[in-house]
Amino acid sequence: MSAIIISGKELAAEKRLEMKKEVELLKGEGITPGLAVILVGEDPASQSYVKSKQKSCKEIGIHSELDELPDTITEAELLDKIETLNKADHIHGILVQLPLPKHISEKAVIEAIDPSKDVDGFHPINIGRMMTGQEAFLPCTPYGIVEMIKSKKIEIEGKHVVVVGRSNIVGKPVGQLLLNENATVTYCHSRTKNMEEITRQADILVVAVGRAHFIDASYIKEEAVVIDVGVNRNTDGKLVGDVIFEDAKEVASYITPVPGGVGPMTITMLLHNTIISAKRLLK
Repeated sequence: MSAIIISGKELAAEKRLEMKKEVELLKGEGITPGLAVILVGEDPASQSYVKSKQKSCKEIGIHSELDELPDTITEAELLDKIETLNKADHIHGILVQLPLPKHISEKAVIEAIDPSKDVDGFHPINIGRMMTGQEAFLPCTPYGIVEMIKSKKIEIEGKHVVVVGRSNIVGKPVGQLLLNENATVTYCHSRTKNMEEITRQADILVVAVGRAHFIDASYIKEEAVVIDVGVNRNTDGKLVGDVIFEDAKEVASYITPVPGGVGPMTITMLLHNTIISAKRLLK
């Protein structure tokens, strides 16, 4: 028996068709959702990611602006740029592409974004609201993961979820979102003892450590749902996940592939958050 694939690519395409209709309705009300992306420096991975975001915006009718800034920019200049966008009526979402150059504080930049335009869901106010189950912009990758699990009608309530990884961007928030769905959540990380024993108890295993092929079948309970968030390049330059896909799919009931799994859902949920932000103007 081989696991059923949860294709983020297919789910993202479905969701974007719906979003395109929503954007058209908003335009009929005189509102064009607008997303501003700030890119500091010339990191090739960031450039390619930003290009992909712009293309996705265009595809569904969202207005997008890109500010490409040199890595010599000062923190104060960047904060001024964010403040201008906070005040811009035609911009509903602001995203500063990470990582930033060493001399700029990531924390200061994230906190400078108006929480009502923080479509990445990283501002402490949105994180706090998410923790307490209030309405908030949810971080895009964790939000996408929950949507992928729900798309297959997989029961979350009462299930044991094990998250491998505790980053602020994926690990911590995905555990919290699944806890909000009434799962029992355990975190594993680099200091965890007997990790295999813990991961083998998982009904849903979310792996987000950024280490190629870190998890093999011995870590996975029979019939578990496996969500692989990792995007790594192997020695041949091929994209691979944190999970050994070929091994895992023989044990799991559902599994996400890399590429074509969680990745496409991240940008899709960013577009969703931007539309939600624009919609608030109708209230």
